[in-house]
Amino acid sequence: MSNFAPYPEFIKSLPKADLPMAGVTAHLLAAPTGQVVFFELPAGSSVPPHSHGAQWGIVVSGELDLTIGGETKRYKPGDSYFIGEGVEHSADLDNDCTIIDVFADPNRYAAKE
Repeated sequence: MSNFAPYPEFIKSLPKADLPMAGVTAHLLAAPTGQVVFFELPAGSSVPPHSHGAQWGIVVSGELDLTIGGETKRYKPGDSYFIGEGVEHSADLDNDCTIIDVFADPNRYAAKE
C-alpha cells in the first residue's frame, strides 16, 4: 500500500514552468538563490542528456532510470540524488512519476506566460 498523496492545490497553484517536454507539468517555487520544481512526468517521458548548475532531487512516486555522469541507476520513491554543476545527466521513465528537484540556479526555468 502506498502512502503517496498527490500534490495539494497550494502547490498546483504555483506558477507553471515553461518546459520543452510534452505532457510534463512542473510548478515553480523560486528564491533568490535557487528554485524548487514540483514535477509530474507521464510514463514514457525521456529527458535528453544535458547539464546545468547543481541539482538535488527526490522521487515522490513512480520509478525512473537516471543517468548521472555516465552511471545509470534506478530511483524509487524516497530515493534522492545529487547532480553536480556541469555534470551531464538524463532520465527515462517507464511509469508516471512525481519528483521534487531543487536547483542552485534561481532562473533554471521560466514561468509560463
